[in-house]
Amino acid sequence: MLKTVHVVPHTHWDREWFFTSSRAKVYMMKDLKDVIDNLDHNIGFDRFILDGQTSLIEDYLNWRPQDLNKIRQLVKDKKLLIGPWYTQTDQFLPSGESIIRNLLYGMRYADSLGRHMKVAYVPDSFGQESSLPQIYRNLGFKKAMLWRGFSDEKTPKSEFVWCGEDGSTINVYRMACGYFIGGLIDETKLDKIMEEEPFATVVKQATTDQILYPQGSDMAPARNNLPEVIKKFNRENSDYKFRISSIEEYIDAVDNERPELNTVSGEYNIGKNMRVHKSIYSSRSDLKKMNTLLQDYLANILDPVLVIGEYFSLEYPRKTVDEIWKMMFENSAHDSMGNCVSDNVNEDIYFRYKQVKDIATSLVDVTLREISTRIKNSDDNPISITVFNTLSSMRSNVIEEYLYTPSKDFELQDYQGNKVNFVVESIIDDTEEVKGATIQLNPGDKVYQPDKVYQVKVLIDAENVPAMGYKQFYLIPNAGKSEAVTISDDKRIENEFFKVDLQTDGTFDITDKRNNYVFHKQGMLEENGDDGDSYNYSPAKEDLTVYSSDQDFTYKTRKSSLKNEIVINYNFNVPKDLTSRKEKKLNAKLPVKLTISLRKSSQIVDYNVQIDNRFVDDHRLCIDFDTGLIVENSIDDIQFGSIKRPFELTDELKSWKEHPEEWQEKPISINPVQTFTSLSNENTTFAVIPQGVREYEDIGKNHNTIRLTIFRTYGRLGKSDLLYRPGRASGDATVATPNAELHKKLSFDLGVYISNKGFEDANVGLIAKEYKTKLQIFEYAEFLNGRLIFPFNKVSRDLDQEFSLFNTNNHLVLSTLKKADQRSGYIARFYNAGFDNKQDEVKFTRKPTRVELVNLHENKIADLTINENGSVKLPNIDHAKILTLYYEH
Repeated sequence: MLKTVHVVPHTHWDREWFFTSSRAKVYMMKDLKDVIDNLDHNIGFDRFILDGQTSLIEDYLNWRPQDLNKIRQLVKDKKLLIGPWYTQTDQFLPSGESIIRNLLYGMRYADSLGRHMKVAYVPDSFGQESSLPQIYRNLGFKKAMLWRGFSDEKTPKSEFVWCGEDGSTINVYRMACGYFIGGLIDETKLDKIMEEEPFATVVKQATTDQILYPQGSDMAPARNNLPEVIKKFNRENSDYKFRISSIEEYIDAVDNERPELNTVSGEYNIGKNMRVHKSIYSSRSDLKKMNTLLQDYLANILDPVLVIGEYFSLEYPRKTVDEIWKMMFENSAHDSMGNCVSDNVNEDIYFRYKQVKDIATSLVDVTLREISTRIKNSDDNPISITVFNTLSSMRSNVIEEYLYTPSKDFELQDYQGNKVNFVVESIIDDTEEVKGATIQLNPGDKVYQPDKVYQVKVLIDAENVPAMGYKQFYLIPNAGKSEAVTISDDKRIENEFFKVDLQTDGTFDITDKRNNYVFHKQGMLEENGDDGDSYNYSPAKEDLTVYSSDQDFTYKTRKSSLKNEIVINYNFNVPKDLTSRKEKKLNAKLPVKLTISLRKSSQIVDYNVQIDNRFVDDHRLCIDFDTGLIVENSIDDIQFGSIKRPFELTDELKSWKEHPEEWQEKPISINPVQTFTSLSNENTTFAVIPQGVREYEDIGKNHNTIRLTIFRTYGRLGKSDLLYRPGRASGDATVATPNAELHKKLSFDLGVYISNKGFEDANVGLIAKEYKTKLQIFEYAEFLNGRLIFPFNKVSRDLDQEFSLFNTNNHLVLSTLKKADQRSGYIARFYNAGFDNKQDEVKFTRKPTRVELVNLHENKIADLTINENGSVKLPNIDHAKILTLYYEH
């Protein structure tokens, strides 16, 4: 039977790679202008896919606005197909909020030009995360064209149904052998192309007589003679009818034949038929840390702070927020997020992160300041400290912060006059700098001006800070006696939940006081060689692993009523490079400082790892936690919800061992997480919450040791013949990346949450969310009004000293609270982080006028009942489900 070959002209345009985005944009001006000219004037050339990312057309129109109307007409006529993404994002490392907004920004920009492509198109991202079917369906997509991660063993046919973790399904039209296979067309062999590889496999794997021929490749220009090539194809192939087509037309043609589709479930990042770079999660660990901290900050702090600000009539800075997210989207593009790029490009990525941090933290700072300076207080308390909580339940936490005080001894009180426990960790005299920067806009005003100003690093026991709100505290100078930290050589620290004992080998034993269970050998550091590149970790072919338990160390203990910690300094002796490692030479120093801390009333053990990495090349440092738990799988979180992962990919490993020539990468079990990885039985849950690199592996005979990657280093963009990735180099083997050796001092934080309950009752998702969402503090006094924080005019103090926007029963995780994109109200997004069905309730302090259940487009699904007391019961939601709320006051 005659088969129809859908020749789809496209380009896969990496915004940056071994070239910068600036250089790529200059070349794109020419290539996209040629595309437009072809669509306008080349008869028969009437389709082109612009890689599914609208940032390209936005960049083009910023420099060539004169083509706006022409592009609008081409988009409207379905000749130039754009969107739905803003950038072609990585699927595993960006947050759920980043993924959703990337799509929303892309669709809305495309719609402003006429329309967006109605297919979730991801040609090159390194695997498929299992929250995506729900996100796609919630945004109206029923079809997806994907490639990497789906192996022919799990998906032998190109078309199938993909079921996500929550049960949402989407039809997938897999690009059988990649997006680039039709980029080069040998016009002397047009009669043989469909019978030879790779198209022989494409035809074999198709479920219908509709065949996809992606005509394009990386940064490829439009093929000007394509209409003539199509005519030649049709003359020389009697079994196939070739036509220029689009992704949407191809999918419609497949669907019209009503094929029976198999269903597959879960996440897919198997590197059998293509590379998925399943350890790219730790490439350029310093930049991965920046991404982790910033995407958490934007959704957990910035978004809700701006909503609280608008509640108090502060203007919402929509354009500024858009600019912040667009920079994050640029850094989320799969190569940029993976950091599998040149050093020059990574400098650009760093600079965008720096801009995001500067703008976002300044927005938070000015908003907290505008609220804090309006809170009622008396002249008797000229120094106020306002503590803000951006989660949906009341919190009591020990906060570490820098404050200014006129005296070394002082008190902290809440607004009701109750004393607040605090500890001074350090103090310096900052009188000259602070007083020299004070600006009194009306010098005739009588304001409090102290003789001395000290900067103090303090621990504050902030209790009962209202949900999604604030509580006012005051610093009272020249009162009481400040508690200081004591230093000793004690090998034990403890709090209400745990005892931590330093062992003679430099590891720790952690005793859970609730059941006297002892976790041995905690926090062992493990250093080994990395023969990989910017895409993949791969162990050295002749490796040498060095453990902290074999190193000399010194230690000291710091104790107070609010935090106890042990600081260990290891003097690692390690191989300087891969050659020394092969020769078993320990010829370089790797100083490592490990701090383990227990805060008052905390079920999380804090770790900080500081490394002087200036003297070692091509290596990896991990930290190991032996849980002792015998379980069947790990439980990790994904963008929205939790997933149970097998310790090993048994079938895939068997296939790799039997037929290694059929594999692009070894099917390793180094996995990414969003916020935590855990092992859990019915009585114990042990979770690791990284604040930097989010990559782990469960190792040991019973896979009960969690190995978290701290960092890794390498010196080339791509290398060939790795143990974990045999064959050609990924990327470009000629590009050196000396900056990726990270020859500098590094610091990484993580938390270990230990519960005496099973996973569901341990509420790991909620605990991890709180751990990563710090209480925010703003200190204000007239003598601080100046250059250091910019001078402000006086304002009326009319706000209450305690405030809550709303609170919940804390059954669901709050993904974010944000301003609605298209309407005047606000969006509160929740998800179920457990495996059981859950329900929650939102109790508004001020009764809202409207509450709706909405989709991710923020369009109404149903009205929700508002009770007289301002509470709203939310619908039950199942495992890994998203629930998005819209409300107005």
